[in-house]
Amino acid sequence: MKKLLLIKYGELTTKKGNRKTFIKLLVKNIQAVLADEDYQIRYDRVRMYIESDSLTTIQEKLTKVFGIHSIVECYQVNTNMEEIASSLVTLLKDVSFQTFKVETKRADKDFSIHSMEVSRRLGGVILKNFPCKVDVHNPEMKIEVEIRKEGTFLYVREIAGIGGYPVGIQGKGLLMLSGGIDSPVAGYLSLKRGVDLECLYFESPPHTSLEAKNKVVKLASILNAYSGNLKVLVVPFTKLQEEIYKNVPESYVITIMRRMMYRIASKIIERRRLKVIFNGESVGQVASQTLDSMRVINSVTNIPVIRPVACMDKLEIIELAKKIGTYETSILPYEDCCTIFLPKHPVINPDLEKCLLYESFFDYESLVEECVQNIEVISLKETKKDELL
Repeated sequence: MKKLLLIKYGELTTKKGNRKTFIKLLVKNIQAVLADEDYQIRYDRVRMYIESDSLTTIQEKLTKVFGIHSIVECYQVNTNMEEIASSLVTLLKDVSFQTFKVETKRADKDFSIHSMEVSRRLGGVILKNFPCKVDVHNPEMKIEVEIRKEGTFLYVREIAGIGGYPVGIQGKGLLMLSGGIDSPVAGYLSLKRGVDLECLYFESPPHTSLEAKNKVVKLASILNAYSGNLKVLVVPFTKLQEEIYKNVPESYVITIMRRMMYRIASKIIERRRLKVIFNGESVGQVASQTLDSMRVINSVTNIPVIRPVACMDKLEIIELAKKIGTYETSILPYEDCCTIFLPKHPVINPDLEKCLLYESFFDYESLVEECVQNIEVISLKETKKDELL
């Protein structure tokens, strides 16, 4: 009886002709996460198997790999009823349960005993060896038996993975990452759909602090546990932001500032060969996220803007932020450039013609280009966690 981890793909199995590509990338991502571990991996189009002396550590690491539906701690035995039965008794001897159900899947049709009969026989063996009874509707213990060409796999414990697609299968996007609660959650959801990310942060020293920048880098580092490939692009936004406040009526400051951010993001996407913009906007949450504001702000770019949390309410976003580990960092009291000069009464239904008029009051194009030319690139592979905050 050999102990190993069995990986179930879940959504990847719906890909039909593209399944092989998805699985190969999943294997590559797993290998990157397990770079420091000693293990053996094999896979086919429906299952993946990992053998190691450090299965507990590996299992924990795999819970942050997108593309995995579930992780199963199982035992592989030879496919004959005597060995299956004796191995099952050994497996269950240290497990406490009052009711059970045996569920058999017979992928190897050369094995002559049908699934229902296998389950019936194994159920009888369990009843003889343990003080319990069968409950097919709501069992305390569900015993899974998978009969395959390479052997039979027995397991009673299945841990949910985080699902989604392998990171990178959809290419790369640009996440507008602030220090708030929403944008890291948007980043997590983007990664879950197979999009690798670079993160864009706007800093305005001396109006924003080094702590605010480190806070964003730490948030990106938390997200990087789900990717392993993130970079943070830091935009020096001070000069452009100050020009906005000098030349634009207070109520339109945030609208114009966001339009400039989209212009900068669009240029960076083209130069770094990324595909789309992601952000943490939620419909109606603040003045710049009303439908009218989104329409006016979006008009400066033809690059798709995806808002993963657009239709989530704040409590739902907070709950997910806590789940993925970003919430405690997000609520640290360091202001970003969107909050330091927030007007008392920002416009919620901006007029596009007014925006164009106010933007004509200063040479924003050269300032936007200056921002793009002077970005700082922080690779999280080179950033140690104890350097942050």
